[in-house]
Amino acid sequence: MLDPVRVRVRALADRLRRFERRELDAFVRWIERTGNLLHLSVLVFVPLLIAVVTWLSNVTVAVSFLLFPPLASGTYTLFADPEGRYSTPGKFVGGMTVGALCGWFALELAAVVGLNGGPISASGAALSVFFTGVATWALDLEEPTAFSTALLVLVTGNAKIAYVLGIVVSSAFVAATFALWRDRFYQQRARYLYQTTNADDHVLVPIDDSGTVARFAAELAGAHEAGKVVLFGVAGAVRADDPDPESDTGEAETTAEREADDTVQELESLADDLRAEYDVPCEVVVAEGDRRSSGLVLRTARQNNCDLIVAPYEEGDRGGLSSFIRGLFDSEIDVIAFRSSDDRRRWRRGLVAVRGAGDTARTMVDFALRLTEPGWPTSVATCIDDESRRRSAENTLADLVDAFSGRFETHVVTESVEAYLSRVAPRYDVLFVGSSTDRSAASRFVSPPTFRNLGDLDTDVAIVHRGRRR
Repeated sequence: MLDPVRVRVRALADRLRRFERRELDAFVRWIERTGNLLHLSVLVFVPLLIAVVTWLSNVTVAVSFLLFPPLASGTYTLFADPEGRYSTPGKFVGGMTVGALCGWFALELAAVVGLNGGPISASGAALSVFFTGVATWALDLEEPTAFSTALLVLVTGNAKIAYVLGIVVSSAFVAATFALWRDRFYQQRARYLYQTTNADDHVLVPIDDSGTVARFAAELAGAHEAGKVVLFGVAGAVRADDPDPESDTGEAETTAEREADDTVQELESLADDLRAEYDVPCEVVVAEGDRRSSGLVLRTARQNNCDLIVAPYEEGDRGGLSSFIRGLFDSEIDVIAFRSSDDRRRWRRGLVAVRGAGDTARTMVDFALRLTEPGWPTSVATCIDDESRRRSAENTLADLVDAFSGRFETHVVTESVEAYLSRVAPRYDVLFVGSSTDRSAASRFVSPPTFRNLGDLDTDVAIVHRGRRR
């Protein structure tokens, strides 16, 4: 027998590992949001860069402490708004340098014409701002920190050359660090942070009567080198306790075996077609049980290491989801409930309808990029109820699509979601909408999920659910 203390220690260690995984997953989901990522980057990089510049100022006279205020504010501007009008390395370095040179020139000019007066020249300050405004306007270097560097020259005394040189050195160092961070990490954050871009490769498909759902899944899986499709079929189980006393158990077993063989042959034939048409590995799994059991599908997905389930859409009695789909949604595995309006084999144009730039929205954009042809732009749309929200909605869509490589067109529409999608659906081959399972029950009661009102759309609809990580 195992030592009870060792058993308790092992159980505690298992709980701690589960807690660590949950906390890590929660942190990843938090940092996936662009706003949170930028705030964290500001908290990390601005202090570190200022610390490095401070160290440089201690070891060399080329870096003056007077450049810290404009450098700190400029560094914050870069990392807080990496896609903003001022957030380019050239404008950052050029603006700060031009400001310092204009301040130096203004101070020398004021001294030549005898306009200096007082400890700090008022005329020099005015000329510094004037020359900086003219120079940054003419050179398209409208950088707010340029005016700070221009004015701080006035208090450098005889260290003007060291001050200007320090501006060039320190701003170039910050700009190089920012460019490296933005190009190698921020603009590639979909690859490093967004889970679906490196996951949802192994796709389980509970087979329905048509192969359209399987082809949809094969197109998704084929976009990744590690992708594969698992076709899952169910054959009727043999009932040993058949209530008919005259039933022949041997005959029942033979019938069940024949049904299983037929199911395997059908799935193998479909698998061969998918391998040839979509160039994706395809496996076949057949089990005994209830074909409408979500538990059986989820168990099979876990046993075959599948991280995405693509199932045919089913509607419940009152217009909502069937109990089978709801059971799939109540799991840690990503699920797409796919409703086909036509037996398509390829999807050229896709529309993604989003409410924000969260986890589900990013997942839908990733799926749309995988599915649609590269020559066609992926459309991403959001609907607003008031024009005052347009700019915020445009920024949200920009943050959403900026992390992905591909061609996009974004739409912000002052119209109800249902009316807009009904109007534009015929232009697209597939529409991606969220399952709303990430919303509270009260939110879903006040504003029912969009997919409930999309039954008559003349396009394929993919309802995307993000699994609940446990």
